[in-house]
Amino acid sequence: MSGKSVSRYVQFMQKKLKPLYPASEIRQFALLIFNHLLNFTSTDILTKGETILTSAQSSYIENCIKRLQKNEPIQYILGQTEFLGLTILVNENVLIPRPETEELAVWISENILPQHKTLLDIGAGSGCIALAVKSKNPSVAAEAWDISAEALKLVEKNSKLNDLAIKTKKIDILSFVPGKEYQNKFDIIVSNPPYVRESEKAQMRPNVLEYEPHIALFVEDTDPFVFYRKTASVAKDMLKPAGILFFEINEAFGEDIKDLLRQLGYSGIEVKKDLSGKDRMVKAVKGSSG
Repeated sequence: MSGKSVSRYVQFMQKKLKPLYPASEIRQFALLIFNHLLNFTSTDILTKGETILTSAQSSYIENCIKRLQKNEPIQYILGQTEFLGLTILVNENVLIPRPETEELAVWISENILPQHKTLLDIGAGSGCIALAVKSKNPSVAAEAWDISAEALKLVEKNSKLNDLAIKTKKIDILSFVPGKEYQNKFDIIVSNPPYVRESEKAQMRPNVLEYEPHIALFVEDTDPFVFYRKTASVAKDMLKPAGILFFEINEAFGEDIKDLLRQLGYSGIEVKKDLSGKDRMVKAVKGSSG
Protein backbone atom coordinates (compact mmCIF):
# COMPACT_ATOMS: atom_id res chain seq x y z
CA MET A 1 0.00 0.00 0.00
CA SER A 2 2.95 2.35 -0.40
CA GLY A 3 2.08 5.75 -1.83
CA LYS A 4 -1.20 5.82 0.11
CA SER A 5 -2.32 8.71 2.27
CA VAL A 6 -2.71 8.95 6.03
CA SER A 7 -6.50 8.84 5.75
CA ARG A 8 -6.36 5.70 3.57
CA TYR A 9 -4.19 4.01 6.18
CA VAL A 10 -6.59 4.99 8.95
CA GLN A 11 -9.39 3.33 6.95
CA PHE A 12 -7.19 0.29 6.32
CA MET A 13 -6.42 0.02 10.03
CA GLN A 14 -10.12 0.22 10.91
CA LYS A 15 -10.95 -2.54 8.42
CA LYS A 16 -8.20 -4.91 9.56
CA LEU A 17 -8.63 -4.40 13.30
CA LYS A 18 -12.42 -4.10 13.55
CA PRO A 19 -12.90 -7.84 14.32
CA LEU A 20 -10.54 -7.56 17.31
CA TYR A 21 -10.91 -4.14 18.90
CA PRO A 22 -13.62 -1.55 19.61
CA ALA A 23 -13.64 1.49 17.32
CA SER A 24 -12.46 3.82 20.10
CA GLU A 25 -9.37 1.67 20.70
CA ILE A 26 -8.56 1.53 16.98
CA ARG A 27 -8.74 5.34 16.83
CA GLN A 28 -6.32 5.48 19.76
CA PHE A 29 -3.94 3.08 17.98
CA ALA A 30 -4.02 5.29 14.87
CA LEU A 31 -3.29 8.39 16.93
CA LEU A 32 -0.37 6.74 18.74
CA ILE A 33 1.13 5.35 15.54
CA PHE A 34 0.88 8.58 13.54
CA ASN A 35 2.07 10.63 16.48
CA HIS A 36 5.09 8.36 16.78
CA LEU A 37 5.75 8.29 13.03
CA LEU A 38 4.87 11.84 11.96
CA ASN A 39 4.37 13.70 15.25
CA PHE A 40 0.71 14.12 14.22
CA THR A 41 -2.01 15.12 16.67
CA SER A 42 -5.60 13.90 16.30
CA THR A 43 -6.37 17.19 14.53
CA ASP A 44 -3.46 16.65 12.12
CA ILE A 45 -4.86 13.24 11.18
CA LEU A 46 -8.05 14.98 10.07
CA THR A 47 -6.58 18.12 8.48
CA LYS A 48 -3.49 16.51 6.93
CA GLY A 49 -5.14 13.25 5.95
CA GLU A 50 -4.00 13.54 2.33
CA THR A 51 -0.32 13.43 3.33
CA ILE A 52 1.30 10.68 1.25
CA LEU A 53 3.44 8.19 3.17
CA THR A 54 6.82 6.95 2.04
CA SER A 55 7.45 3.28 1.37
CA ALA A 56 9.31 2.94 4.70
CA GLN A 57 6.47 4.63 6.61
CA SER A 58 3.91 2.41 4.89
CA SER A 59 5.86 -0.73 5.79
CA TYR A 60 6.12 0.43 9.39
CA ILE A 61 2.35 0.93 9.68
CA GLU A 62 1.59 -2.40 8.03
CA ASN A 63 3.93 -4.12 10.49
CA CYS A 64 2.18 -2.38 13.38
CA ILE A 65 -1.19 -3.62 12.13
CA LYS A 66 0.07 -7.22 11.81
CA ARG A 67 1.38 -7.13 15.37
CA LEU A 68 -1.85 -5.63 16.67
CA GLN A 69 -3.74 -8.46 14.96
CA LYS A 70 -1.72 -10.84 17.18
CA ASN A 71 -2.85 -8.93 20.30
CA GLU A 72 0.60 -7.45 20.93
CA PRO A 73 0.31 -4.30 23.08
CA ILE A 74 0.72 -1.06 21.15
CA GLN A 75 3.25 0.15 23.74
CA TYR A 76 5.59 -2.76 22.96
CA ILE A 77 5.11 -2.24 19.22
CA LEU A 78 6.11 1.43 19.51
CA GLY A 79 8.71 0.66 22.20
CA GLN A 80 7.49 3.43 24.46
CA THR A 81 4.58 4.92 26.36
CA GLU A 82 3.70 8.19 28.06
CA PHE A 83 3.69 8.36 31.86
CA LEU A 84 2.79 11.61 33.60
CA GLY A 85 4.43 13.66 30.87
CA LEU A 86 7.54 11.47 30.60
CA THR A 87 8.43 9.24 27.65
CA ILE A 88 9.07 5.78 29.10
CA LEU A 89 10.73 3.10 26.98
CA VAL A 90 9.16 -0.35 27.42
CA ASN A 91 9.73 -3.85 26.10
CA GLU A 92 8.77 -7.41 26.95
CA ASN A 93 11.04 -7.35 30.03
CA VAL A 94 8.87 -4.85 31.92
CA LEU A 95 5.20 -4.25 32.59
CA ILE A 96 3.41 -1.54 30.66
CA PRO A 97 2.61 1.25 33.15
CA ARG A 98 -1.08 1.43 34.03
CA PRO A 99 -3.23 4.50 34.78
CA GLU A 100 -3.51 3.39 38.41
CA THR A 101 0.28 3.43 38.63
CA GLU A 102 0.20 7.04 37.46
CA GLU A 103 -2.27 7.72 40.27
CA LEU A 104 0.13 6.10 42.74
CA ALA A 105 3.04 8.26 41.54
CA VAL A 106 0.89 11.38 41.92
CA TRP A 107 -0.13 10.32 45.44
CA ILE A 108 3.50 9.83 46.43
CA SER A 109 4.42 13.28 45.10
CA GLU A 110 1.56 14.82 47.04
CA ASN A 111 2.96 13.31 50.24
CA ILE A 112 6.58 14.39 49.77
CA LEU A 113 7.65 17.00 52.31
CA PRO A 114 10.65 19.36 52.07
CA GLN A 115 12.63 17.13 54.45
CA HIS A 116 12.12 14.05 52.24
CA LYS A 117 15.33 13.55 50.29
CA THR A 118 15.54 9.83 49.42
CA LEU A 119 13.25 7.42 47.58
CA LEU A 120 13.55 3.70 46.81
CA ASP A 121 11.42 1.90 44.20
CA ILE A 122 11.47 -1.89 44.78
CA GLY A 123 10.62 -3.99 41.72
CA ALA A 124 10.96 -0.89 39.59
CA GLY A 125 10.37 -2.39 36.13
CA SER A 126 10.76 0.47 33.65
CA GLY A 127 11.47 2.90 36.51
CA CYS A 128 8.35 4.91 35.72
CA ILE A 129 7.31 5.53 39.35
CA ALA A 130 10.71 6.68 40.60
CA LEU A 131 11.29 8.81 37.51
CA ALA A 132 7.86 10.45 37.67
CA VAL A 133 8.27 11.29 41.36
CA LYS A 134 11.76 12.66 40.77
CA SER A 135 10.56 14.77 37.85
CA LYS A 136 8.14 16.51 40.24
CA ASN A 137 10.67 16.58 43.11
CA PRO A 138 14.15 17.12 41.58
CA SER A 139 15.95 17.29 44.94
CA VAL A 140 14.92 13.72 45.84
CA ALA A 141 17.66 11.11 45.31
CA ALA A 142 15.95 8.11 43.69
CA GLU A 143 17.07 4.48 43.67
CA ALA A 144 15.51 1.62 41.67
CA TRP A 145 15.83 -2.10 42.47
CA ASP A 146 14.73 -5.02 40.34
CA ILE A 147 15.50 -8.73 40.06
CA SER A 148 15.78 -8.36 36.26
CA ALA A 149 19.01 -7.03 34.74
CA GLU A 150 17.10 -6.33 31.51
CA ALA A 151 14.57 -4.20 33.38
CA LEU A 152 17.37 -2.22 35.02
CA LYS A 153 18.89 -1.53 31.59
CA LEU A 154 15.59 0.10 30.66
CA VAL A 155 15.57 2.12 33.89
CA GLU A 156 18.99 3.48 32.95
CA LYS A 157 17.85 4.29 29.40
CA ASN A 158 14.75 6.02 30.73
CA SER A 159 16.87 7.93 33.22
CA LYS A 160 19.03 9.30 30.39
CA LEU A 161 16.10 9.89 28.05
CA ASN A 162 14.30 12.04 30.62
CA ASP A 163 17.47 13.61 32.07
CA LEU A 164 16.65 12.35 35.56
CA ALA A 165 19.48 10.80 37.57
CA ILE A 166 18.57 7.49 39.21
CA LYS A 167 20.65 4.78 40.89
CA THR A 168 19.99 1.12 40.00
CA LYS A 169 20.69 -2.16 41.80
CA LYS A 170 19.94 -5.78 40.88
CA ILE A 171 18.28 -7.18 44.00
CA ASP A 172 15.87 -10.02 44.67
CA ILE A 173 13.77 -8.55 47.45
CA LEU A 174 12.60 -11.97 48.68
CA SER A 175 16.15 -12.96 49.63
CA PHE A 176 17.41 -9.49 50.58
CA VAL A 177 18.72 -8.75 54.08
CA PRO A 178 19.44 -5.04 54.66
CA GLY A 179 22.90 -4.38 56.06
CA LYS A 180 23.98 -1.43 58.17
CA GLU A 181 24.36 0.79 55.10
CA TYR A 182 20.59 0.61 54.61
CA GLN A 183 19.50 1.35 58.18
CA ASN A 184 17.22 4.41 58.27
CA LYS A 185 18.32 5.37 54.76
CA PHE A 186 15.11 6.20 52.87
CA ASP A 187 12.32 8.71 53.42
CA ILE A 188 10.01 7.00 50.92
CA ILE A 189 9.85 3.37 49.79
CA VAL A 190 7.43 2.30 47.07
CA SER A 191 6.72 -1.06 45.50
CA ASN A 192 4.35 -2.28 42.79
CA PRO A 193 5.04 -6.01 43.20
CA PRO A 194 3.49 -9.02 41.45
CA TYR A 195 -0.07 -9.18 42.77
CA VAL A 196 -2.21 -11.01 40.21
CA ARG A 197 -3.06 -14.45 41.58
CA GLU A 198 -2.44 -17.46 39.34
CA SER A 199 -6.18 -18.24 39.60
CA GLU A 200 -6.96 -14.87 37.98
CA LYS A 201 -5.16 -15.70 34.71
CA ALA A 202 -8.40 -16.81 33.07
CA GLN A 203 -9.83 -13.29 33.45
CA MET A 204 -6.91 -11.59 31.72
CA ARG A 205 -6.81 -10.27 28.17
CA PRO A 206 -4.50 -12.00 25.66
CA ASN A 207 -2.45 -8.82 25.13
CA VAL A 208 -1.42 -9.00 28.80
CA LEU A 209 -1.21 -12.76 29.26
CA GLU A 210 0.76 -13.52 26.09
CA TYR A 211 3.20 -10.60 26.10
CA GLU A 212 3.84 -9.05 29.51
CA PRO A 213 6.45 -10.65 31.83
CA HIS A 214 4.79 -13.18 34.13
CA ILE A 215 7.51 -12.74 36.76
CA ALA A 216 6.28 -9.17 37.26
CA LEU A 217 2.58 -10.06 37.16
CA PHE A 218 1.78 -13.25 39.00
CA VAL A 219 1.95 -14.53 42.55
CA GLU A 220 0.99 -17.95 43.92
CA ASP A 221 -2.53 -18.25 45.33
CA THR A 222 -1.07 -20.02 48.38
CA ASP A 223 0.75 -16.85 49.49
CA PRO A 224 -0.42 -13.78 47.55
CA PHE A 225 1.06 -11.38 50.14
CA VAL A 226 4.62 -12.74 50.03
CA PHE A 227 6.09 -9.63 48.37
CA TYR A 228 4.16 -7.22 50.59
CA ARG A 229 5.18 -9.04 53.77
CA LYS A 230 8.88 -9.13 52.89
CA THR A 231 9.01 -5.58 51.52
CA ALA A 232 7.17 -4.13 54.52
CA SER A 233 9.48 -6.06 56.87
CA VAL A 234 12.74 -4.82 55.36
CA ALA A 235 11.27 -1.34 54.89
CA LYS A 236 10.93 -1.08 58.68
CA ASP A 237 14.74 -1.19 58.85
CA MET A 238 15.40 0.92 55.77
CA LEU A 239 12.91 3.74 56.32
CA LYS A 240 13.86 6.72 58.40
CA PRO A 241 11.66 7.46 61.45
CA ALA A 242 8.25 8.58 60.14
CA GLY A 243 9.27 7.43 56.65
CA ILE A 244 6.44 6.40 54.33
CA LEU A 245 5.81 3.09 52.57
CA PHE A 246 3.59 2.95 49.46
CA PHE A 247 2.21 -0.09 47.66
CA GLU A 248 0.15 -0.69 44.56
CA ILE A 249 -2.20 -3.58 45.33
CA ASN A 250 -4.66 -6.05 43.89
CA GLU A 251 -8.14 -4.58 44.36
CA ALA A 252 -9.07 -7.65 46.46
CA PHE A 253 -6.19 -7.12 48.92
CA GLY A 254 -7.04 -3.78 50.56
CA GLU A 255 -8.08 -4.90 54.04
CA ASP A 256 -5.58 -7.78 54.10
CA ILE A 257 -2.63 -5.49 53.37
CA LYS A 258 -3.92 -3.01 55.92
CA ASP A 259 -4.00 -5.76 58.57
CA LEU A 260 -0.54 -6.98 57.56
CA LEU A 261 0.97 -3.50 57.91
CA ARG A 262 -0.75 -2.98 61.25
CA GLN A 263 0.69 -6.27 62.54
CA LEU A 264 4.17 -5.13 61.44
CA GLY A 265 3.85 -1.96 63.52
CA TYR A 266 3.06 0.63 60.87
CA SER A 267 0.72 3.52 61.63
CA GLY A 268 -1.34 5.99 59.61
CA ILE A 269 -2.32 3.19 57.24
CA GLU A 270 -4.53 4.37 54.39
CA VAL A 271 -6.07 2.40 51.53
CA LYS A 272 -6.84 4.60 48.52
CA LYS A 273 -9.16 3.87 45.62
CA ASP A 274 -8.21 4.53 42.01
CA LEU A 275 -10.39 6.51 39.62
CA SER A 276 -12.39 3.35 38.90
CA GLY A 277 -13.32 3.07 42.57
CA LYS A 278 -11.11 0.04 43.25
CA ASP A 279 -8.80 -0.33 46.26
CA ARG A 280 -5.46 0.04 44.49
CA MET A 281 -2.97 1.89 46.70
CA VAL A 282 -1.80 1.74 50.31
CA LYS A 283 0.22 4.20 52.37
CA ALA A 284 1.75 3.45 55.79
CA VAL A 285 4.06 5.36 58.14
CA LYS A 286 6.97 3.88 60.08
CA GLY A 287 6.80 4.59 63.79
CA SER A 288 9.56 6.71 65.34
CA SER A 289 10.68 3.70 67.37
CA GLY A 290 11.11 1.65 64.17
